[in-house]
Amino acid sequence: MTKPRVLILRAPGANCDIETQFAFERAGADAERIHIKRLRERPNELMRYQILVVPGGFTYGDDVAAGKILANQLAHFLGDVLRRFRDAERLILGICNGFQALLKAGLLVPPDEEGPLATLAHNDSGKFEDRWVTLRATPGKCPFLNGLERLYLPVAHGEGRFVCREQWLLSGLQQSGQVVLRYVHPQDEAVAYPFNPNGSQDEVAGLCDASGRVLGLMPHPERHVLPTQHPRWTREGLAEEGDGLSLFRNAVRCFL
Repeated sequence: MTKPRVLILRAPGANCDIETQFAFERAGADAERIHIKRLRERPNELMRYQILVVPGGFTYGDDVAAGKILANQLAHFLGDVLRRFRDAERLILGICNGFQALLKAGLLVPPDEEGPLATLAHNDSGKFEDRWVTLRATPGKCPFLNGLERLYLPVAHGEGRFVCREQWLLSGLQQSGQVVLRYVHPQDEAVAYPFNPNGSQDEVAGLCDASGRVLGLMPHPERHVLPTQHPRWTREGLAEEGDGLSLFRNAVRCFL
């Protein structure tokens, strides 16, 4: 059986591409890391793959805003092929900086005549947040999250606070089933900092597009693929696998 092919997009400052490649290969795919300059030279090369991933990191140093320069490249140089890729029922995943880039490129929530409807702003804490969080999944039509209810994953970002321009826009995203991951308290108590690590509206941790085939999330599933990556495995026991692996396996199964 031919393995699904995954393109992991590299750009200056991306630093989670190798971990993401490992995760997809462990889930049964053939994964390749390709620099954005190469893809800009031959955009149609993207159609040779079934899954596109924009991994985490600090692309272009986040000099303008987190993921903004990469977002401009995606929108202005690769926008047509990315939409064609999505419309051909392929999958697109953005993790952390990749989520920032997909959102700011308009691939998750298209802008209107007044500009972006939503963005990822600086954390309420005013500092970089590096911690583990509990997530509740409501998969809807997002294949990445099929069968998943809860995930325990790390976050590592300074600009992860999801905000909408107007409250009614957030309500629309909720009603359309695009809010697919939320930060929750591990004991189902009220959610506040640090369980919502950045102050996101409605505890939003991940968002899909209207088709469900484009997913962006701030936590890092590629950093919890092996059970020994759990921060307390020596005290709580060794699980069969890390929570994040299921997300990658779900994506691969779509093309088997």
